Amino acid sequence: MIDSSLARSPASVLIVEDEPKLSALLTDYLRAENFDTQVIEDGREVIASVRAHPPSLILLDLMLPGRGGLEICRELRTFSDVPVIILTARVDEIDRLLGLELGADDYVCKPFSPREVVARVKAILRRIEALSGVARVGAEPVSGGLAIDLERHVASLDGKDLNLTPIEIRLLALLNSTPGRIYSRDHLLRQLYDDHRVVADRTVDSHVKNLRRKLQSVRPDHDMIRSIYGVGYRLDVVPADDGEQGA
Repeated sequence: MIDSSLARSPASVLIVEDEPKLSALLTDYLRAENFDTQVIEDGREVIASVRAHPPSLILLDLMLPGRGGLEICRELRTFSDVPVIILTARVDEIDRLLGLELGADDYVCKPFSPREVVARVKAILRRIEALSGVARVGAEPVSGGLAIDLERHVASLDGKDLNLTPIEIRLLALLNSTPGRIYSRDHLLRQLYDDHRVVADRTVDSHVKNLRRKLQSVRPDHDMIRSIYGVGYRLDVVPADDGEQGA
């Protein structure tokens, strides 16, 4: 039985995988849960396909003929916020972290259970829907020049688009839900990865680092995300004029 949050309209999953047996297995499990699916085996075909028919989520293998998954993910993030789950047999932490820094939302290491992959797909789509009410762009900025619209996957600071990845937008929305509150790494991990698996602290640190860099590209003299040593992170939302006065 599918989740009620996914029942309103079938979500589409693009499976980018060059192993026919594996892609067929994932297709069967996803379709059994009412997902529409498409399979691409050649990495060179992915970008054109996503531009023509944007999916709800992409399952992206790293080792592909024609073009590698990390390169594909990097280009995807120049024009699309579609959630990406990386499928990989390369299990070293550097590759995992690199995939997340390039804008991937999650990764699954091969060999894996197809049920686990379906659960990850549902979890990401459910988180996006659940967080869509945290903050939206209105007639005025949400607070301190910061505006977040999770339904449209858009965030801006002082009217300038931040070009955030989907997971960076969710992280910013969480921090912005209670500005000034200190969020521990464990709390952020639980909110961003709600399937209770083990994720390294440095994964959160990596997302925070990238998010901080993008915020500082708009306000170079104002560090909006503060690291509280031994505790976690907090967001200090200060209007642009106040930040300039305090600089």
